[in-house]
Amino acid sequence: MAIQFTAHEVKVDLKEKRKLKAFLKDLFADEGQGVKDLHYIFCSDAYLLEINKQFLQHDTYTDIVTFEMGEDPDVTEGEIYISVDRVKENAGKFKVSVNQELHRVIFHGALHLCGFKDKSKAENALMHQMEDKYLIKYFGALE
Repeated sequence: MAIQFTAHEVKVDLKEKRKLKAFLKDLFADEGQGVKDLHYIFCSDAYLLEINKQFLQHDTYTDIVTFEMGEDPDVTEGEIYISVDRVKENAGKFKVSVNQELHRVIFHGALHLCGFKDKSKAENALMHQMEDKYLIKYFGALE
């Protein structure tokens, strides 16, 4: 299993990468999902906007775009693009640290790959509940 973190033309302060990789492996296991290859790419708003337009036909800024790349529904092979600009802005908006918001989005992408959705009100509520569950598990508490 390989989990990779790459910064594309941005600076991202991602601490304890080994701990995070092990935690993500456990998150997938907890959700009954295998993981073969997962690549997180941290990028700018402009870069993610182009991906959003090109692949999803959405002309809007977003904090995350998740792609499942594998063929086996029980084993994840994917790419997760995260806008560091959006993470920083949302941290201020939600009055949390950039570190907590960054991890929320990291876990959000993993949860999407485990089958969680966030389109309806009920799905969105469950997604937030799951994000909080894993933030508390990772950090010990929310800010």
